[in-house]
Amino acid sequence: MTSVLSRAIATALAVCVATAAVAAEKGPRTKDGKPDLNGIWQAMNSANYDLEPHAARAAMAMVPGQFVPVPAPQVVALGAVGSVPAGLGVVEGDAIPYTPAALAKKQENQKNWLELDPEIKCYLPGVPRANYMPYPFQIFHSKSADGTEHLFFAYEYAGAVRNIYMKDPGPPPADSWMGQSVGKWDGDTLVVEVTGFNGQTWFDRSGNHHSDKLKVTERYSQRGPDHLWYEATIEDPETFTRPWKIAMPLYRRVDPNAQLMQFKCVEFVEELMYGHLRKKPGTEGAPPAVKK
Repeated sequence: MTSVLSRAIATALAVCVATAAVAAEKGPRTKDGKPDLNGIWQAMNSANYDLEPHAARAAMAMVPGQFVPVPAPQVVALGAVGSVPAGLGVVEGDAIPYTPAALAKKQENQKNWLELDPEIKCYLPGVPRANYMPYPFQIFHSKSADGTEHLFFAYEYAGAVRNIYMKDPGPPPADSWMGQSVGKWDGDTLVVEVTGFNGQTWFDRSGNHHSDKLKVTERYSQRGPDHLWYEATIEDPETFTRPWKIAMPLYRRVDPNAQLMQFKCVEFVEELMYGHLRKKPGTEGAPPAVKK
């Protein structure tokens, strides 16, 4: 009887050790065993240019040329700096399922990217775009003395922030750029449901858009010590024929001095937005002539 009990205890201990080892391989844990999401994270892809698969091209803004499309005059001086890198895409099934009217609007957005992309004017990026812009973001994950869990996302771009409510506060009080985020745990995966959008954000620089009926369901799964697997299911019956999903890894910044810097770009676009209101408009914003 004693030997049987000893074997049972040994087996249980072995299972506990193995479970702990697997958890350690996936990454740090909080005291209650949940994944510890604290850290600075960043996507490493070209999704902010275009969620769908795309080839490299000379610029986001193109106009008809003598033989082939060429960069628009407003961006031609940027040369290779203003070009678009190729991307394999992050959309499940590759294509976004637009309704015919919404697809026409997407094409119009793309044609008028310089005038219409909210990123150019430093408007808040919305969700999920905030997570894969070419800027890091920081997750603050903690528990208060009474056991209440707290999650807060701070983004470098435009100083955007998100408070993840771990207890549903009810319907969003008002529509906003970043929406209202309500989280819960599904095993080791953080699930965040985001609603209450104002319908004015884009998903990328290629004009992919949505209405104020957008609902985003995010899933953050710890896959290793320094990376998360991120999925977002997009629902918007006014814009899409069915729900669709994007997926990508997010990487933890491990450089020893990693920190979130400031990129509060509102002041950077003052000339673009309001320069024409000056009594004597300057010419500083005009693109320089390209020397041959």
